[in-house]
Amino acid sequence: MSRILEYSSLETAVKWSKLPSPPGFANQASKTSSKKSSSGSKTKDSFDEIKEKRAWDFATSPAKQLPMQAFMLYMSGGGVQIFSMGIVFMLLMSPFKAVFAMNEAFAQFAPSSAKNPKATSTLILQKLLYVVCNLLTLGVGLWKCRSMGLLPTGSGDWLAFETRGAGT
Repeated sequence: MSRILEYSSLETAVKWSKLPSPPGFANQASKTSSKKSSSGSKTKDSFDEIKEKRAWDFATSPAKQLPMQAFMLYMSGGGVQIFSMGIVFMLLMSPFKAVFAMNEAFAQFAPSSAKNPKATSTLILQKLLYVVCNLLTLGVGLWKCRSMGLLPTGSGDWLAFETRGAGT
């Protein structure tokens, strides 16, 4: 024997409709339906404002991850081991992946008036900030490569490419 609760029948049941509302309860459904019809453009504008704020938050998200990534680099050590190389490789590849997928990522934040939400011309300032924050992440990764000795920065690193003059 199985019992099934039918919640849709509770709204139309006559015996429940005669009960008074609890103290402090305001029927929000009737108020919001009248407001929606009168202020359709206001809600659309406020929705676009919320989307723009979320786009700014998303644009600064790579910079918010920098302290954790710097801590991971610190904990991986300064030697050239497989663990530290994996973390550095991940740190160097993630900005490139993020920048190449930028239009797809920002499409959800495009204003409702945009014809093509995946176009490069939508949310230009947010996308520029996103690229700058990803360049900061790339800079931290290159700094770690330099401190591990993986970048050829000294003159001794280029000795194989030097040519010696003919002896006199």
